[in-house]
Amino acid sequence: MTIKAAERRSTLPTPSPRISPRVLRDAVMAGALGVVLMWALQVEPSARLDAVFASGAHLSGLLAGYGILVMLLLMARVPAIEHGVGADRLARWHAHGGRHVLGLCLGHALLALCGYAAHTGADLFDATAELLGYGGIAAATAGTALLITVGAASARAVRRRVRHETWRAVHLLTYLGAALAFAHQLAGPDIAGSVLAVWVWAMLHTTVGILLLWYRAVVPVRQALRHGLRVMAVHREGPDVISVVMRGTDLDELRAEAGQFFRWRFLQRRLWHTALPFSLSAPVRDDTLRVTVKTIGDHTRRMRRLRPGTRVLSTGPFGAMTAHRRTRRKVLLLAGGVGITPMRALFEALPGDPGDLTLLYRAGDATQLVLRSELEEIARARGAALHYLLGPSDAAFDPLAPQALRHLVPGLTEHDVYLCGPPGMSEAATAALLRAGVPVSRIHSE
Repeated sequence: MTIKAAERRSTLPTPSPRISPRVLRDAVMAGALGVVLMWALQVEPSARLDAVFASGAHLSGLLAGYGILVMLLLMARVPAIEHGVGADRLARWHAHGGRHVLGLCLGHALLALCGYAAHTGADLFDATAELLGYGGIAAATAGTALLITVGAASARAVRRRVRHETWRAVHLLTYLGAALAFAHQLAGPDIAGSVLAVWVWAMLHTTVGILLLWYRAVVPVRQALRHGLRVMAVHREGPDVISVVMRGTDLDELRAEAGQFFRWRFLQRRLWHTALPFSLSAPVRDDTLRVTVKTIGDHTRRMRRLRPGTRVLSTGPFGAMTAHRRTRRKVLLLAGGVGITPMRALFEALPGDPGDLTLLYRAGDATQLVLRSELEEIARARGAALHYLLGPSDAAFDPLAPQALRHLVPGLTEHDVYLCGPPGMSEAATAALLRAGVPVSRIHSE
């Protein structure tokens, strides 16, 4: 893609609404405190052992139900949350929070069982059999089992051994588990005993359910019908790297920004059933979108055989690594491997004068440099600095060492840094930047 001189000073698209990580975190904590308050207003203090167990079971059950709602909200792909918090942070919060929710579910079940056993004088085995005789409790037990199955499938040791499609199919059980838990909560004493509590709990679940349905089902279909996105061409960019160019109509309505990604579903045999997340490797222009992909997996290798005219379903844009995170005039873009794709789009689109932008591109050797001619053209057109950091990762000289970064980027500590690359490279680069004096608040990665 050619870069015209008149396009050197890019402008930012109109920002979409964004919820910051702090605001979202505070809102979640406020909701949790509200749940505790609702429990405290209804609890009847008692020193009896069964009452103590019952009180603990009610509180843990309410918090577990609230936690399930929060986990669903984090993965609902609400644009204001995705754009403000970032997909990677949301995924980490979801994984971390999911473990706590499972702990609350198990704690609720154990406390309820102990409370029932203490109240009736039965042993734990007989108490378990009696409780499972109640339909609502049996349904809640099944829901908890489904959530445990999802959690087990998401464990790293298991996740690496199952196909992505299998993992996604198992994850769909979350919705059934949440529905069973909701039915159990409405019948519980802490909710059913108050008309206001029933109304609030039902409204919370309805709101999250509508958000999930809207952004994960309705919006993708609506975008497909509205924009008619189709594959225009597939270009080979280097060893095992291709670019897919897609054309549609009125793509400016998507308000996609450099640094963001979409989830793409190519409606071609053996590809249509999987949504693949790829960043834009160039700003939206002339109703075209482009992604640049390293073809190292089954699905990405099949993308090399995409035919022009293939229909594409896209969901997005997602991601918070955009120009709106910028806090300084000078910016360093640091890329590794195919992580150059969002950096290339930012390199062209970030507003700035000559000398404001620097791009460092880490690769094993010159043959692994992707989109090289475009990067050099952008650098010439914008008066930006471009450096290739080549060599094996085990070389004696580390091009990402703090002193090397300070030498290549004068005034490094006064820069915003955008970072994208393989996990090992990103972790090493982040550590080096911190040692070089760059505040963590100015290191933007996703």
